[in-house]
Amino acid sequence: QPQLVESGGGLVQPGGSLRLSCAASGFTLDYYAIGWFRQAPGKEREGVSCISARGISTEYADSLKGRFTISRDNAKKTVYLQMNSLKPEDTAVYFCAADLSLLCTLTRDQYHYWGQGAQVTVSS
Repeated sequence: QPQLVESGGGLVQPGGSLRLSCAASGFTLDYYAIGWFRQAPGKEREGVSCISARGISTEYADSLKGRFTISRDNAKKTVYLQMNSLKPEDTAVYFCAADLSLLCTLTRDQYHYWGQGAQVTVSS
């Protein structure tokens, strides 16, 4: 069964950092682009970042460029999201998702598999 499991969420103070991990199993990660999305209470799920299947190209939401970095290690079947200079408005549940495509997109409807999400809370 294809499965994605997020980890690394938690409570952090404004200005702090967290690294989220997305562990894949049950499918060949090398053929899938991976996206990170987030959903804050009362808001729609939005694209945060994505990385192509081979890790050659990445995309970021305009508001997050320079603070978040996505990377992947296909040998470890894991994708990472490094989040720096966190702000209270970054508080949300963060999801990773897999799209059977070499290239990535921040369009959530393209994604086939989804994880259960990891809570990130930025608060003092």
